Amino acid sequence: MKKLIALLLLLGSFSTTCWCSTSHVVTGAEQTHLYFPLLKGKKIVLFSNHTGMVGNQHLLDIMVNYRMKVIGVISPEHGFRGTADAGEHVTNSVDAQTGVPIYSLYNGKKGKASLQVLKSADILVVDIQDVGLRFYTYYISMLKLMDACAEVKTPVLVLDRPNPNGFYVDGPILDMKYKSGVGALPIPIVHGMTLGELARMINGEGWLSNHRQCKLTVIPCKNYTHQTRYELPITPSPNLPNMQAVYLYPSTCFFEGTNVSLGRGTSKPFQQYGHPDMIGYGYSFMPQSVAGAKNPPQLGRTCHGVDLSNADTELIQRRGIDLSYVINAYRNLNIGSKFFTPFFEKLAGVGYIREMIMNGCNADTIKAKWQKDVEQFKLQRRPYLLYQE
Repeated sequence: MKKLIALLLLLGSFSTTCWCSTSHVVTGAEQTHLYFPLLKGKKIVLFSNHTGMVGNQHLLDIMVNYRMKVIGVISPEHGFRGTADAGEHVTNSVDAQTGVPIYSLYNGKKGKASLQVLKSADILVVDIQDVGLRFYTYYISMLKLMDACAEVKTPVLVLDRPNPNGFYVDGPILDMKYKSGVGALPIPIVHGMTLGELARMINGEGWLSNHRQCKLTVIPCKNYTHQTRYELPITPSPNLPNMQAVYLYPSTCFFEGTNVSLGRGTSKPFQQYGHPDMIGYGYSFMPQSVAGAKNPPQLGRTCHGVDLSNADTELIQRRGIDLSYVINAYRNLNIGSKFFTPFFEKLAGVGYIREMIMNGCNADTIKAKWQKDVEQFKLQRRPYLLYQE
């Protein structure tokens, strides 16, 4: 009886606890009364990382404490504890705290999720915090897992979490000839959807291999809409350390496709940009080798440029994707096509952005070119939305 009372008290605390400034929002993972019954007696594989928290406990710890049959954890880019570099190969291991095996998504052959562990499971549980961008890879990991689950007929349960960039849609739809590890679906750069909504769209639009569908259940958030400004309680990855970085990410990530530093290897990643040869700036920084950015661009070199860490957050939110930063650096360096790398098109998802920048177009002119994409996508996604726009 004491154990039962303790369990009821614990479950009650999960449903009322939210570690974010928008305290009225209740994540899917917190609503244990809705999905614990679905997991009873089943062999579970959990797709999560350090963001999969319920109150002050990780969902894996809670499952293990209540003797659920967790046969494995699958970790995405940055690893289960979130400390690996972007794109760094994360190997299989064992979680030291629980003894549960951790399987790297990247150990699957040909970029596919390993089928063996999913085939032996009764259900895959997805609980991870996304930031709502096409080049942020957690949704691609979910896509691969959904594809594998559809193949081996393992059901998928998504415990939904809010999208901190869910209040707008912006950017061109990916031209699939530029499909890559940072862009896997024909969606805009800022799609404005939660992972639960995106999973529904993946199923509904036939985006899995051979137009298959997986058996999908989503536990939605409570008290959340697409106009909610949700502040993340935990940093989602090493180089997005605060909300300023999360809001600037759609704009400053374009620098990953250039030879300009966006601050990896400093205390302000994605919140500044600079290059050793940029002139006319009084601000400078020097990238160093640090956890999560072991070999950042312009390592050990003094970069001159712009600090955006104290820029007006509301203005950043209103502007959405802002190419003026990249255009500013391009014109300052004045090195023509050498400014860009082939990775730029993978991030942009289209070929015309580089061309328009080189032809002297301003940010507003370029942005106007993708507005039809935005409106088209808003209509296309509507049947899959779980929350009010």
